[in-house]
Amino acid sequence: MKLQRIISFATLAISILTLVLVLKRPAPVTPALAPAAAAANAQSLQEKVNRLAQPRVPGEGESEVRMNSGELSAALAQAAGLLPSAAPANTSTSSPSSSSPASGAMEFPGAVPNIKDYQVSMDGDIVRGQFLTQIAGKDVYLTLAGHLGSKDGYATFDATEVKVGDLSVPASLVNEVLQKKLAEQRDQLKLPNNVKDIKVENGELVFVEK
Repeated sequence: MKLQRIISFATLAISILTLVLVLKRPAPVTPALAPAAAAANAQSLQEKVNRLAQPRVPGEGESEVRMNSGELSAALAQAAGLLPSAAPANTSTSSPSSSSPASGAMEFPGAVPNIKDYQVSMDGDIVRGQFLTQIAGKDVYLTLAGHLGSKDGYATFDATEVKVGDLSVPASLVNEVLQKKLAEQRDQLKLPNNVKDIKVENGELVFVEK
């Protein structure tokens, strides 16, 4: 009887600890930016996207467009409606936004339901994202890290780290489900026609143009 009570108390304690860790806010993956700095980052990324969408002069050879963590975080916050949209850049050609992602312009997906906050950081060849969402009516932070790449003209992602709140979850338990979800959304992962590769290198997101 005493052993059963001990096991019951231990199970209860573990359950409470797990709940506390899940609901606990983890350390942010990137420092918070002032609104003005975030807006500047969003504008900087938009200019790079516009440049990426422009046709390249034949014979120029391979080139790259690099984006940093601050720019990506600002763009995701903008997509989620957490940051005012940047004014479109003035160009003499047609706006890239009038074309589909496959025609050359890079588009960020719309806000994911119930996502309240986005943060992105990159370290070496690892990209790490942190998202505030709702699970069972509670605000919970999800942290996902891994390797970003491409295969057969589509972006790929392999998770190496998963956290729910401050609780680490084995990436191997999540990767299979994640890959199925990515396969369901494969059309959204298609690279622009003028991009042959995407990767994270030296803490930056790199688009390699054809």
